[in-house]
Amino acid sequence: MGFLSRMFKKDKSPKASVAPKAVGKAPDGNDIPDCRLGLEGEYDDSGLAKRVALAYDNDSQLNDEDRLWVAQTSGKVVLKGEVADQATLDKMVSVAMSVKGATEVDSSGVSVG
Repeated sequence: MGFLSRMFKKDKSPKASVAPKAVGKAPDGNDIPDCRLGLEGEYDDSGLAKRVALAYDNDSQLNDEDRLWVAQTSGKVVLKGEVADQATLDKMVSVAMSVKGATEVDSSGVSVG
């Protein structure tokens, strides 16, 4: 099981992307902010977190850390839980920061080991 299906109960669709182009507008009629872009460019309150989970699934160097969870607060990616080692956490922070719309990563809620 991958990050996306475990955390969000979503299977990866063929159109899913970590950097989709916006489709439509936000509920307020404005352009969709990067942190609210869903997997296929639609508006999604958890869009950034879902795209980070997809980026983790797409990275062949990362295994599903089944005790790690991804959330977001606007453009901040919030990681909580536990990972196997510091190298894995460092890689996860790096991957998260590479996702369109991520402005920072808070990993203070992650324990190593």
